[in-house]
Amino acid sequence: MSRDEREQHFTRGRELAEQAVALDDDSAAAHFALFCNLGELMRIDGESISSVFALRRLMSELDRTLALDPDNTDALAAKGTLLIRLPRLLGGDPAKGEQMLRQVVAEDPNAVSSRLTLAKTCEARGEREEALGLARRALQVARSQGRADKIAEAQATLAELGASH
Repeated sequence: MSRDEREQHFTRGRELAEQAVALDDDSAAAHFALFCNLGELMRIDGESISSVFALRRLMSELDRTLALDPDNTDALAAKGTLLIRLPRLLGGDPAKGEQMLRQVVAEDPNAVSSRLTLAKTCEARGEREEALGLARRALQVARSQGRADKIAEAQATLAELGASH
């Protein structure tokens, strides 16, 4: 899709999610849908965080999702990834983010993205063997799911780690 089509798509998704939240503020699914669409709107022009306000709203929706459904592995994965990627000044907490991603991996055997983020985190700490194991497992899961995008991402991570796959 073109940039404009993506923007229209996620704007419509945001509007529908906002309506769903207005109808039922206790719906974790509605809050997570709002988080996802807000996040995709922020990513349209790259993943740079240009607006602290937009980031606060994004995190607020994610926190609300987890308050309503603490075991939502998709929300846990998103929060863990954000906590790892964000600078401390903007609320980042790599240790807490890693803990959340490890919980996701323990609960969801198909969590490809969480494994890849953990692999990069472990590699940055010098824990190469664990990083390789996580990335190899992510590739295995992605292949079993037939997810070309995730296969490519796992292969790229393994290449960054200097491993053959």
